[in-house]
Amino acid sequence: MADLSRTQYIQLTQENLKEISSVKDVLASVYAALTEKGYNPVNQIVGYIMSGDPTYITSHKGARAMIMKAERDELVEEMLKFYIKNEGWREQD
Repeated sequence: MADLSRTQYIQLTQENLKEISSVKDVLASVYAALTEKGYNPVNQIVGYIMSGDPTYITSHKGARAMIMKAERDELVEEMLKFYIKNEGWREQD
């Protein structure tokens, strides 16, 4: 029987990471899966990013496994870049 009192780690290989074409694609797929299941995707994604708890994300269409392959800071970075670009702000190099 597994020891459930210990933190579980998921080891990802380079092959697994190649399946994800981009963080943007991950967010789009997860958003679609959450919407299909009737959840508020913004609230669920924010909950996941803030807590790291993958149960905020549905397992529908593999969304939970997919979002766990991307680092949470990469998710935030992608969303911020998109926001800045669409608000017409000039990015600082």
